[in-house]
Amino acid sequence: MCDTHHTHDTSPYKGLEHDGHDLEHTKWSRRSFIQALGIAGSGSMFLGSHLISASAPSPLTAAIAAAETDNILILIRLSGGNDGLSTVIPIQQYDTYANARPNIYIPESKVLKLTDDFGVPTYMSALESLWGDGQFKAVHGVGYQNQSLSHFTGSDIFANTDLTTTGFSGENTGWMGRHFEELYPDYLITPPPAPAAIQIGNLANLVFQGEETNYAFVTNNVDQLEQIAQTGLFYDVDAETPFDNCMYGDQLRFLRGVANTTYEYAGTIHEAYMRGQNQVEYQDNGFARQLALLARLIKGNLGTKVYMISMGGFDTHGNQPLVHERLMSNLSIAINNFYEDIAFTQQDDKVLSMTFSEFGRRIFENGSNGTDHGKAAPTLFFGSGLSGSAFVGEHPSLDEPNNRGNLEYTMDFRDLYGTVLAEWLCVPRASVEQHLLGHPYRAIDLGFNCSGETLEDIAMDNDPPILPETPPGQDPNNPSPDILDGIVHSPYYPNSSAPHIHLEMPVSAHVDIELFNILGQRVGTLLNQIMPEGPMEINIRERMRDSLSTGKYIYRISVGGKKMSKSVMIS
Repeated sequence: MCDTHHTHDTSPYKGLEHDGHDLEHTKWSRRSFIQALGIAGSGSMFLGSHLISASAPSPLTAAIAAAETDNILILIRLSGGNDGLSTVIPIQQYDTYANARPNIYIPESKVLKLTDDFGVPTYMSALESLWGDGQFKAVHGVGYQNQSLSHFTGSDIFANTDLTTTGFSGENTGWMGRHFEELYPDYLITPPPAPAAIQIGNLANLVFQGEETNYAFVTNNVDQLEQIAQTGLFYDVDAETPFDNCMYGDQLRFLRGVANTTYEYAGTIHEAYMRGQNQVEYQDNGFARQLALLARLIKGNLGTKVYMISMGGFDTHGNQPLVHERLMSNLSIAINNFYEDIAFTQQDDKVLSMTFSEFGRRIFENGSNGTDHGKAAPTLFFGSGLSGSAFVGEHPSLDEPNNRGNLEYTMDFRDLYGTVLAEWLCVPRASVEQHLLGHPYRAIDLGFNCSGETLEDIAMDNDPPILPETPPGQDPNNPSPDILDGIVHSPYYPNSSAPHIHLEMPVSAHVDIELFNILGQRVGTLLNQIMPEGPMEINIRERMRDSLSTGKYIYRISVGGKKMSKSVMIS
């Protein structure tokens, strides 16, 4: 072998909602730990959990990428549950606010008034210049009906948009994962030339998870991404391992070397990092380092459209004033430095940042100079693309909390997600609502508008789209790409030894189905013929003359230049 509590008082607003709070933290950490096990860390460190090298995109994905906006989105997770009333202070309700928090309220002398109605603490004063430049919006009362007060469930809901999620059950894909799944249908075989998304930390988060893979390049922390950016290597092969004094040390070094040679995105990130340069000085803390690194990658034209970074420590049951001041001061300074940095290359109008947290906190303080799990909280947006600073929406009333002292939501978080997808990333409304699990989102005026929709147009335009009719005499060798979007395919297993592919064709067309192993090597052809309209079942072992070893494979369907891929288990 190798050597290798929160204090609660008895007030009616204190800690009654969640007796299993500490146990939940254990379970939440357990899932992160499970996903972090092994050489690959999260599933997306190796593309789709497979050792597949990034290659040139297919003609379809290249066309989609070329048509896509060059706007960039940064998701900033405030992990633990950010206190909204210490972030945006309702000046018109100030007396009620101060009376509810006699020991932790922010004095009027330390409130930076941005309008007559709302302000922020003076420890967030680094945002004042962004406000003056029209680059800061705060959306009030963000949440959802029957909001969960659980860290684990709340985090999943903000990632998967499934309001039926409870405990460890719920939708296992995320809103961004579903977007990338549609954008890159052939991702498992021909991934884009740059990472679709980059995520630092929060390995268990579902935001970028799709049915087949996680679409983000995920690192455990900023240290790991900095190493990749600086060296172009995912692992330092020469670094010490916990197994250096036993036979597993050489094996681990070998696996690290394999990872470095097969994970080509590391080199792509390194090249962008070397092209970009920071032109302002950032603070030396984890959050500032994340933004400084993102600035270099963006300025180096990496090509990644969505990033997710995080800041922990917001579960402020105790000692909230000092903790929150440190956190939000660091956030405000780093955000200001970041936008000043990318303004040197005139990219500040192309980068939108937004915060999110699993829940807000209660109106009333507890007995530990803190606040307990609550509901609604503000979402902060930053960037020149906002075209003006403002407070958006209706602030929840402090005089009408629910019977647990919680602020009720006035803005559905899915409406913000829908607005960002449709109006910033220019995703069609029909697709956006699919990514939001059918939620007919209400577009919010945040200062950007890609679709050209207005609120009046939205009220009149919720009918399902009319699909085009099949043209008479359709050429099966040159089918319409729009019609071929109706292709349905999925693996299924009628018995343990004979996996099948179910394929449904909306029109007659020539279909080519190839099989690849997990290294991306072509194994053979499953089908290459004109298929009539309708369903077809393909017995994989029979088509391959029963020559396949047990394991995971990927099949790719090519029809009229359109490519789609999915994984399948061969037992």
